[in-house]
Amino acid sequence: MAPRTESIDDLPLEDIRRVVATLVAEMSRLSGLVEAKDGEIGELKGEVRDLKAKVVEQAAEIARLKGLPPRPKFKGKPSGMEQATSKPLGKKGRKRGRGSKIDKLTVTSQVKLKAEAPAGSRFRGYEDVLVQDLKISVEVVCYRRERWETPDGGRIVAALPSGIRGGFGPELRRFIAAGHFQGQVTSERLTSLLNGMGLVISKRQVVRLLSQGLEALAAEDQAVLRAGLETARWVTVDDTSARHAGQDGIVTQLGDDRFAVFRTGSSPSLATTASRCSGRGRQSHGERSCRCCRPGATTMSSTMRLSPTWPA
Repeated sequence: MAPRTESIDDLPLEDIRRVVATLVAEMSRLSGLVEAKDGEIGELKGEVRDLKAKVVEQAAEIARLKGLPPRPKFKGKPSGMEQATSKPLGKKGRKRGRGSKIDKLTVTSQVKLKAEAPAGSRFRGYEDVLVQDLKISVEVVCYRRERWETPDGGRIVAALPSGIRGGFGPELRRFIAAGHFQGQVTSERLTSLLNGMGLVISKRQVVRLLSQGLEALAAEDQAVLRAGLETARWVTVDDTSARHAGQDGIVTQLGDDRFAVFRTGSSPSLATTASRCSGRGRQSHGERSCRCCRPGATTMSSTMRLSPTWPA
Protein backbone atom coordinates (compact mmCIF):
# COMPACT_ATOMS: atom_id res chain seq x y z
CA MET A 1 0.00 0.00 0.00
CA ALA A 2 1.17 3.52 -0.81
CA PRO A 3 2.01 5.69 2.22
CA ARG A 4 -0.66 8.11 3.20
CA THR A 5 0.11 11.75 2.42
CA GLU A 6 -1.62 14.53 4.28
CA SER A 7 -3.10 17.42 2.33
CA ILE A 8 -2.21 21.00 3.26
CA ASP A 9 -5.86 21.47 4.10
CA ASP A 10 -5.51 18.81 6.79
CA LEU A 11 -2.54 20.52 8.49
CA PRO A 12 -3.20 22.66 11.53
CA LEU A 13 -2.76 26.42 11.27
CA GLU A 14 0.40 26.42 13.43
CA ASP A 15 2.14 23.96 11.11
CA ILE A 16 1.23 26.04 8.03
CA ARG A 17 2.65 29.16 9.67
CA ARG A 18 5.83 27.28 10.54
CA VAL A 19 6.26 26.13 6.89
CA VAL A 20 5.66 29.64 5.53
CA ALA A 21 8.18 31.12 7.94
CA THR A 22 10.75 28.53 6.88
CA LEU A 23 10.18 29.35 3.18
CA VAL A 24 10.48 33.09 3.81
CA ALA A 25 13.77 32.58 5.67
CA GLU A 26 15.10 30.41 2.81
CA MET A 27 14.13 33.01 0.21
CA SER A 28 15.88 35.73 2.23
CA ARG A 29 19.02 33.59 2.40
CA LEU A 30 18.96 32.95 -1.37
CA SER A 31 18.41 36.66 -2.09
CA GLY A 32 21.49 37.47 -0.05
CA LEU A 33 23.51 34.90 -2.01
CA VAL A 34 22.33 36.38 -5.33
CA GLU A 35 23.29 39.91 -4.25
CA ALA A 36 26.71 38.65 -3.19
CA LYS A 37 27.20 36.92 -6.55
CA ASP A 38 26.14 40.09 -8.39
CA GLY A 39 28.78 42.02 -6.51
CA GLU A 40 31.43 39.44 -7.40
CA ILE A 41 30.39 39.56 -11.07
CA GLY A 42 30.68 43.35 -11.06
CA GLU A 43 34.17 43.14 -9.55
CA LEU A 44 35.21 40.55 -12.17
CA LYS A 45 33.93 42.77 -14.99
CA GLY A 46 35.97 45.66 -13.64
CA GLU A 47 39.08 43.45 -13.48
CA VAL A 48 38.51 42.29 -17.08
CA ARG A 49 38.14 45.92 -18.21
CA ASP A 50 41.38 46.86 -16.48
CA LEU A 51 43.17 43.86 -18.01
CA LYS A 52 42.01 44.83 -21.51
CA ALA A 53 43.28 48.38 -21.03
CA LYS A 54 46.57 47.00 -19.78
CA VAL A 55 46.87 44.71 -22.80
CA VAL A 56 46.35 47.69 -25.13
CA GLU A 57 49.02 49.68 -23.26
CA GLN A 58 51.46 46.78 -23.41
CA ALA A 59 50.80 46.27 -27.14
CA ALA A 60 51.53 49.95 -27.76
CA GLU A 61 54.71 49.72 -25.70
CA ILE A 62 55.85 46.61 -27.60
CA ALA A 63 55.16 48.36 -30.91
CA ARG A 64 57.18 51.38 -29.74
CA LEU A 65 60.11 49.19 -28.69
CA LYS A 66 60.04 47.35 -32.03
CA GLY A 67 59.85 50.60 -33.95
CA LEU A 68 56.47 49.80 -35.48
CA PRO A 69 54.15 52.62 -36.68
CA PRO A 70 51.51 53.71 -34.15
CA ARG A 71 47.85 52.90 -34.55
CA PRO A 72 46.10 55.28 -37.00
CA LYS A 73 43.91 57.94 -35.44
CA PHE A 74 41.03 58.96 -37.67
CA LYS A 75 38.51 61.63 -36.85
CA GLY A 76 35.30 60.26 -35.46
CA LYS A 77 33.18 62.74 -37.41
CA PRO A 78 31.98 61.20 -40.70
CA SER A 79 32.75 63.01 -43.93
CA GLY A 80 30.25 64.35 -46.41
CA MET A 81 30.71 61.33 -48.67
CA GLU A 82 29.63 58.97 -45.89
CA GLN A 83 26.62 61.16 -45.13
CA ALA A 84 25.68 61.27 -48.81
CA THR A 85 25.64 57.48 -49.07
CA SER A 86 23.44 57.05 -45.99
CA LYS A 87 19.70 56.60 -46.28
CA PRO A 88 17.95 59.98 -46.41
CA LEU A 89 15.51 60.65 -43.62
CA GLY A 90 12.03 61.84 -44.48
CA LYS A 91 9.85 64.26 -42.60
CA LYS A 92 8.80 63.28 -39.11
CA GLY A 93 5.34 61.86 -38.82
CA ARG A 94 5.03 61.08 -42.52
CA LYS A 95 6.10 57.86 -44.17
CA ARG A 96 7.50 58.41 -47.61
CA GLY A 97 5.82 56.24 -50.25
CA ARG A 98 7.81 54.17 -52.69
CA GLY A 99 5.77 55.17 -55.71
CA SER A 100 5.11 53.16 -58.83
CA LYS A 101 8.07 51.63 -60.68
CA ILE A 102 6.14 50.06 -63.55
CA ASP A 103 6.71 53.11 -65.77
CA LYS A 104 10.47 52.59 -65.49
CA LEU A 105 10.32 49.09 -67.00
CA THR A 106 11.04 48.38 -70.67
CA VAL A 107 9.26 45.37 -72.15
CA THR A 108 11.77 43.16 -73.98
CA SER A 109 9.44 40.34 -75.07
CA GLN A 110 5.73 39.59 -75.18
CA VAL A 111 4.04 36.22 -74.65
CA LYS A 112 0.35 35.61 -75.32
CA LEU A 113 -1.33 33.08 -73.04
CA LYS A 114 -4.51 31.30 -74.10
CA ALA A 115 -7.35 30.56 -71.69
CA GLU A 116 -9.69 27.57 -71.79
CA ALA A 117 -13.00 29.31 -72.45
CA PRO A 118 -16.32 27.46 -72.93
CA ALA A 119 -18.27 27.72 -76.14
CA GLY A 120 -20.24 30.95 -76.58
CA SER A 121 -17.71 33.09 -74.66
CA ARG A 122 -16.80 36.54 -76.00
CA PHE A 123 -13.18 37.71 -76.31
CA ARG A 124 -12.55 40.82 -74.18
CA GLY A 125 -8.92 41.54 -74.96
CA TYR A 126 -5.90 40.91 -72.74
CA GLU A 127 -4.94 41.47 -69.14
CA ASP A 128 -1.26 42.47 -68.95
CA VAL A 129 1.05 41.36 -66.16
CA LEU A 130 4.69 42.51 -66.13
CA VAL A 131 7.19 39.94 -64.83
CA GLN A 132 10.89 40.69 -64.30
CA ASP A 133 13.32 37.81 -64.61
CA LEU A 134 17.06 37.28 -64.95
CA LYS A 135 18.68 35.02 -67.52
CA ILE A 136 22.38 34.18 -67.14
CA SER A 137 23.89 31.69 -69.56
CA VAL A 138 27.37 30.81 -70.75
CA GLU A 139 27.99 31.40 -74.44
CA VAL A 140 30.94 29.86 -76.31
CA VAL A 141 31.53 31.44 -79.71
CA CYS A 142 33.85 29.94 -82.32
CA TYR A 143 35.24 32.69 -84.51
CA ARG A 144 36.32 31.23 -87.88
CA ARG A 145 38.94 33.75 -88.97
CA GLU A 146 39.64 33.87 -92.65
CA ARG A 147 43.23 33.31 -93.70
CA TRP A 148 44.60 34.66 -96.93
CA GLU A 149 47.98 34.33 -98.58
CA THR A 150 49.05 37.28 -100.68
CA PRO A 151 50.79 36.89 -104.04
CA ASP A 152 54.10 37.83 -102.44
CA GLY A 153 53.74 35.09 -99.80
CA GLY A 154 52.33 37.24 -96.99
CA ARG A 155 49.70 36.07 -94.53
CA ILE A 156 46.47 37.90 -93.69
CA VAL A 157 44.13 36.77 -90.88
CA ALA A 158 40.78 38.38 -90.06
CA ALA A 159 40.87 40.45 -86.86
CA LEU A 160 38.85 39.52 -83.78
CA PRO A 161 36.09 41.85 -82.53
CA SER A 162 37.16 44.52 -80.08
CA GLY A 163 36.98 43.76 -76.37
CA ILE A 164 38.19 40.15 -76.50
CA ARG A 165 41.16 39.46 -74.24
CA GLY A 166 42.72 36.11 -73.36
CA GLY A 167 39.87 34.09 -74.82
CA PHE A 168 37.17 35.97 -72.87
CA GLY A 169 34.62 38.42 -74.22
CA PRO A 170 33.78 41.95 -73.13
CA GLU A 171 30.51 41.06 -71.37
CA LEU A 172 32.34 38.65 -69.06
CA ARG A 173 34.94 41.31 -68.32
CA ARG A 174 32.17 43.78 -67.47
CA PHE A 175 30.52 41.26 -65.14
CA ILE A 176 33.79 40.53 -63.32
CA ALA A 177 34.65 44.23 -62.99
CA ALA A 178 31.17 45.12 -61.68
CA GLY A 179 31.15 42.25 -59.20
CA HIS A 180 34.62 43.02 -57.85
CA PHE A 181 34.69 46.82 -57.77
CA GLN A 182 31.01 47.65 -57.24
CA GLY A 183 29.82 44.52 -55.45
CA GLN A 184 33.03 44.04 -53.38
CA VAL A 185 33.17 40.34 -54.38
CA THR A 186 36.56 38.68 -53.99
CA SER A 187 38.31 36.94 -56.88
CA GLU A 188 37.84 33.56 -55.16
CA ARG A 189 34.08 34.00 -54.90
CA LEU A 190 33.89 35.31 -58.46
CA THR A 191 35.72 32.22 -59.68
CA SER A 192 33.38 29.91 -57.77
CA LEU A 193 30.33 31.80 -59.04
CA LEU A 194 31.45 31.65 -62.68
CA ASN A 195 32.39 27.97 -62.40
CA GLY A 196 28.95 27.25 -60.98
CA MET A 197 27.41 28.92 -64.02
CA GLY A 198 29.35 26.55 -66.28
CA LEU A 199 32.20 28.88 -67.27
CA VAL A 200 35.67 27.35 -67.39
CA ILE A 201 37.90 29.97 -65.77
CA SER A 202 40.54 29.93 -63.03
CA LYS A 203 41.29 32.40 -60.26
CA ARG A 204 44.49 33.45 -62.01
CA GLN A 205 42.55 34.33 -65.15
CA VAL A 206 40.03 36.34 -63.10
CA VAL A 207 42.87 38.29 -61.48
CA ARG A 208 44.41 38.97 -64.89
CA LEU A 209 41.13 40.31 -66.22
CA LEU A 210 40.90 42.61 -63.19
CA SER A 211 44.49 43.88 -63.28
CA GLN A 212 45.51 43.91 -66.96
CA GLY A 213 44.24 45.78 -69.98
CA LEU A 214 42.76 48.66 -67.96
CA GLU A 215 44.21 51.41 -70.16
CA ALA A 216 40.85 51.98 -71.85
CA LEU A 217 39.07 52.30 -68.48
CA ALA A 218 41.67 54.77 -67.22
CA ALA A 219 41.35 56.83 -70.40
CA GLU A 220 37.55 56.80 -70.10
CA ASP A 221 37.75 57.90 -66.46
CA GLN A 222 40.07 60.79 -67.38
CA ALA A 223 37.78 61.75 -70.28
CA VAL A 224 34.75 61.83 -67.94
CA LEU A 225 36.66 64.07 -65.52
CA ARG A 226 37.82 66.41 -68.28
CA ALA A 227 34.37 66.67 -69.88
CA GLY A 228 32.69 67.19 -66.52
CA LEU A 229 35.04 69.99 -65.49
CA GLU A 230 34.75 71.70 -68.88
CA THR A 231 30.94 71.87 -68.75
CA ALA A 232 30.23 72.04 -65.02
CA ARG A 233 28.64 75.18 -63.60
CA TRP A 234 29.91 74.20 -60.15
CA VAL A 235 32.16 71.49 -58.71
CA THR A 236 32.18 70.07 -55.19
CA VAL A 237 35.28 68.60 -53.56
CA ASP A 238 35.22 66.35 -50.52
CA ASP A 239 37.81 64.03 -49.00
CA THR A 240 37.99 61.41 -46.29
CA SER A 241 40.67 59.30 -44.63
CA ALA A 242 41.44 55.86 -46.03
CA ARG A 243 43.94 53.08 -45.44
CA HIS A 244 45.79 51.41 -48.31
CA ALA A 245 48.76 49.03 -48.16
CA GLY A 246 49.15 49.73 -44.44
CA GLN A 247 49.49 53.52 -44.88
CA ASP A 248 47.21 56.48 -44.23
CA GLY A 249 45.80 58.14 -47.33
CA ILE A 250 43.16 60.53 -48.61
CA VAL A 251 40.29 59.77 -51.01
CA THR A 252 39.02 62.88 -52.79
CA GLN A 253 35.67 63.07 -54.57
CA LEU A 254 35.12 65.64 -57.33
CA GLY A 255 31.91 66.20 -59.26
CA ASP A 256 28.50 67.79 -59.49
CA ASP A 257 24.97 66.47 -59.99
CA ARG A 258 26.00 64.77 -63.29
CA PHE A 259 29.33 63.05 -62.66
CA ALA A 260 31.60 61.92 -59.84
CA VAL A 261 35.30 61.05 -59.93
CA PHE A 262 37.42 59.67 -57.10
CA ARG A 263 41.16 60.18 -56.67
CA THR A 264 43.54 58.87 -54.01
CA GLY A 265 46.60 60.53 -52.55
CA SER A 266 48.54 61.25 -49.41
CA SER A 267 47.64 64.92 -48.81
CA PRO A 268 44.41 66.97 -48.90
CA SER A 269 46.18 70.25 -49.80
CA LEU A 270 44.87 72.66 -52.43
CA ALA A 271 47.79 72.03 -54.76
CA THR A 272 47.35 68.27 -54.54
CA THR A 273 43.61 68.58 -55.23
CA ALA A 274 44.34 70.75 -58.27
CA SER A 275 46.76 68.12 -59.52
CA ARG A 276 44.12 65.42 -59.11
CA CYS A 277 41.62 67.53 -61.03
CA SER A 278 43.71 67.97 -64.13
CA GLY A 279 45.73 64.79 -63.95
CA ARG A 280 48.86 66.78 -64.94
CA GLY A 281 48.95 69.61 -62.42
CA ARG A 282 47.30 73.02 -62.26
CA GLN A 283 46.00 73.96 -65.70
CA SER A 284 42.78 74.97 -67.40
CA HIS A 285 40.25 72.49 -68.80
CA GLY A 286 39.40 73.76 -72.26
CA GLU A 287 38.10 77.33 -72.22
CA ARG A 288 37.25 77.18 -68.53
CA SER A 289 39.25 76.14 -65.50
CA CYS A 290 38.22 74.29 -62.38
CA ARG A 291 37.70 76.63 -59.42
CA CYS A 292 40.02 74.60 -57.22
CA CYS A 293 42.74 74.91 -59.95
CA ARG A 294 42.51 78.68 -60.31
CA PRO A 295 45.28 80.71 -58.65
CA GLY A 296 42.60 82.96 -57.12
CA ALA A 297 41.42 80.11 -54.89
CA THR A 298 44.77 79.87 -53.13
CA THR A 299 45.12 83.69 -52.94
CA MET A 300 41.65 84.09 -51.42
CA SER A 301 42.32 81.40 -48.85
CA SER A 302 45.50 83.22 -47.79
CA THR A 303 43.71 86.59 -47.62
CA MET A 304 40.91 85.16 -45.48
CA ARG A 305 43.46 83.32 -43.31
CA LEU A 306 41.93 79.98 -44.11
CA SER A 307 43.64 76.66 -43.59
CA PRO A 308 45.86 75.65 -46.58
CA THR A 309 44.16 72.24 -46.57
CA TRP A 310 40.63 71.24 -47.41
CA PRO A 311 38.45 70.41 -44.41
CA ALA A 312 38.06 66.69 -43.84
